Amino acid sequence: MSPMVSGITLAEIAALMGDVARANILSSLMDGRALTASELAWHSGVSAQTTSGHLAKLTEANLIAMAKQGRHRYYRLASPEVAQAIEAMMALASFGPKRHRPVGPKDEALRKARTCYDHLAGRLGIAVADALTSQDHLVLSESAGALTEKGRRFLCSFGIDLDDEKNKRVLCKTCLDWSERRPHLAGRLGAALCTRMFDLAWVERIKDSRALAITAAGRKGLKSTFGIEID
Repeated sequence: MSPMVSGITLAEIAALMGDVARANILSSLMDGRALTASELAWHSGVSAQTTSGHLAKLTEANLIAMAKQGRHRYYRLASPEVAQAIEAMMALASFGPKRHRPVGPKDEALRKARTCYDHLAGRLGIAVADALTSQDHLVLSESAGALTEKGRRFLCSFGIDLDDEKNKRVLCKTCLDWSERRPHLAGRLGAALCTRMFDLAWVERIKDSRALAITAAGRKGLKSTFGIEID
């Protein structure tokens, strides 16, 4: 794909994402799960028929992908790059004018811990990145990261396989966190850390949100393994 994108193409994508209902659809898919059209209609706040039209436009633009399972159709974000673009837009929007409303419980939960597509975000995601960096397991630049040998040994002991030759995804990259306004870990490493914490039951999903709850086991494990304590 050419690195040069025309202004017309950029404007078309921006217009698709700029519609409120479509923005709600894309945001609801940011936890990496696939949802049905009826579920997305609920999240978008419009009728099923209107949602169907929005889904067709988003699919045609390769912003979302559809998969059939039996009689059902499930929709998800088309790629990690789409998720990263949405997270970057959220970060940009956070610098905009205040809406003069108090932060609600769900907002605070999202800021504490959430999924950004398939990796950790919020204060938890930032804390993990900081811990790995401060312990010389990881060296981060503005947009990417590199594991040290010490870091590879640590992650191996934590139960993460870094030698999956079939996975061609970039091992470590960063994603700008919209609530913390700092980079959290993305790429194959970010996804692996998130999956491992789910497997260990350190985090669990909060219903109807991409926010995560840190369990009692998670608080203990995060402190003993990473030296992290999340308020």
